[in-house]
Parts: sequence; structure tokens; C-alpha cells
Amino acid sequence: MTASHTPSEIISVLLRVAEERIVPLTAEAVCSGSKVFGAAVLARADLRAITVATNDERVSPLLHGEINCIQQFFASPAEGRPATKDCVLFSTHEPCSLCLSGIAWAGFTEFYYMFTYEDSRDMFSIPYDIDILEEVFRVRAPNDTVETLAARPLYNPKNKFFTAISLSELLGRIADEEERKKWAGEVARVRQLYKALDETYQEGKKAGTESASVWK
Repeated sequence: MTASHTPSEIISVLLRVAEERIVPLTAEAVCSGSKVFGAAVLARADLRAITVATNDERVSPLLHGEINCIQQFFASPAEGRPATKDCVLFSTHEPCSLCLSGIAWAGFTEFYYMFTYEDSRDMFSIPYDIDILEEVFRVRAPNDTVETLAARPLYNPKNKFFTAISLSELLGRIADEEERKKWAGEVARVRQLYKALDETYQEGKKAGTESASVWK
């Protein structure tokens, strides 16, 4: 987190970008069979939103919200486009293994997210982020038991490539209790906006809405 922005300022901007920019795009996309995940690239200095995108799995199973956003960011004219080290990425949902790699390869050194993997599984009926990390990347060590393997983190949120920070963690960094409660309420309000989006997506899934994604 940059020293020039307080946790409250970052939360305020991210929630505004989610509500005003990402949610409208996602509301349109879920009607066509895409999932509810979205993302934005923001300038680190002033937290100005540069690129905003949502999941477009109706076109390609690889166009997750973060990947679609990164692709659009690099598709913009190079002249005037800031370096990724001078930006932060916001993901509505904790990035999957594909998106974590995309963030690292693109050179973003910091990203924020609102919903966790567990939220994606339990609230949105999308368990594949956890499934792939567990089945593909979580390798059993010789002395591992079922319990020790299950206790191992799915990825390292602070590493040589990037630092991952949840909005819950940001809330915990707000010292003033009243201010923390205020922003916790705002996070809960914006999270609630995704309930209707998910209902539309789930209805489409049941109806057999076409999508390029194998995992729905």
C-alpha cells in the first residue's frame, strides 16, 4: 500500500469503482453467460481508474475479469500509458491461478480484492478457483498428512512478484473504530450488489446460456 493513501481512501475509491464502473459492465455480461468477476487498473499516485473490465467467458474461457482488464490495459496506446509498477490492480474476487499468473507476468506489484475464494465457492457457487489451486498446485510433501496439507495456504499473498491485500485486511488497518465500522458497512453494501448479479448468472446457467467456459 502506498504511503500517500490511507486505508479509508483506498477502500472509498475501490468501492466507488466497483459500484459505478464494474457492476454496470458485469450486469450486462452475466446476461450473456459470463461470470460475475471484474477488475480495474488504477494509477498508484492518485488512484485514478485507467482500465475497467469484467469477465467475458462468452468469448473465451481465458477472459477472466482480471485477464480481460490486463489485456485491455495493454491494448491502449503505449504513449501515456503508465508502467504497471506505477499502477495497482483491483479484483472484485480473489484472483484464480490464471489471474495470479497474469498479474505477475504483467508486472503489477500490488492488488486488492473484495470477495475471497471461499466467497466465490459458497456465495457464488463457483468452486474452481480453490479446486484448481488444490488439485494442480498444492503438492503433497513426503511427511504431509491430510490435515497438514489442508492447512497449507493456497498461495503466498506476499512474494517477490506482488502483494495481495483484501478489503477485510484494509478495514483492519483503520485505527478509528467508528470509521472502521462506517467503511465495513459500505463494503457490505457493495458486496450486496453482487447478489442480483449472481442470481442472473445462476438463472442463465440453469437455462443453458451459451458460454465458452467449460467450468460454469
